[in-house]
Amino acid sequence: MRLEWLEDILAIESTGSFSGAAEQRHLTQSAFSRRIQQIEQHIGVTLFDRSQKPVQLRAITLAQSGQIELICSQMRQLVVDLRRGDRIAGNKIVIASQHSLTTSLMPSIVHGMQHKDGGVHVRLRSANLDECFGLLLSRQADVAIVYHLEDAPDAPTEDFLETIEIGRDCLIPVCSADLALRFIGSVADRELPLIEYPQDVFFGGVMATRITPALASGIIPVARAETALTLAALEMAASGVGVAWVPASVARRHVECGWIVDLSAHLPSCDLLVQAVRLGSKHSPAVSALWTLLHARGDQNSGE
Repeated sequence: MRLEWLEDILAIESTGSFSGAAEQRHLTQSAFSRRIQQIEQHIGVTLFDRSQKPVQLRAITLAQSGQIELICSQMRQLVVDLRRGDRIAGNKIVIASQHSLTTSLMPSIVHGMQHKDGGVHVRLRSANLDECFGLLLSRQADVAIVYHLEDAPDAPTEDFLETIEIGRDCLIPVCSADLALRFIGSVADRELPLIEYPQDVFFGGVMATRITPALASGIIPVARAETALTLAALEMAASGVGVAWVPASVARRHVECGWIVDLSAHLPSCDLLVQAVRLGSKHSPAVSALWTLLHARGDQNSGE
């Protein structure tokens, strides 16, 4: 059953005649009458009582008029939803980003895309570093936003990837004000209560290769807790559990509000690059627009 056929039936009910319905449907009366006959032949039921003037809906048709109207409404909405879905699919971007960057950086990037083109639909997928590259290589994500160490080797798949630097960050040590007061002034020859990251996550590797070896010889790191999430590490540091190394972009607001203390003057930190990565292949206009935005962001940051 076609939507226009159902609308024809409702037009006859609302106008009370074939001629009025034909005018409403923008058809000649003869063309409209032929279409009504086609409808009746298709379903094998006489829908109208032609013995009366003007033509009337038969009782069986009239009884179903509410259902016909509901179906018409649902079919019109389905068409609208399908068209909207098609527009979204054509302007949809999937971005995979490391958990810390999802919180600190991605809101401004998403805002930039909406300001540039309000029709773009952005889906964020927060993951660890390896998962971000896995989503990118399996084409489940269009762009990955990740941290990278400046002197670290590039990924083995670099020939298949396009990479741009879009910013810089720093992994800094933070702790509660109370713990900082006890720690500052007596950094050497003492235990350091530490909030660790698992060895198999990016920041766990940074801690093992860049931070821990750089600690003064008299400092003994003692693990108090472990988490893979920088936000959780930040909150535990603020509550006094221990010292956590978190990206400065994540810690900035807490430091400014006095909830935590930056110990970078007393303990080692590590510079971080922020990179955008995509596959070196043909991309949709939406992804190309995002890449242009990220390029501009990188150029702006490098010029500062």
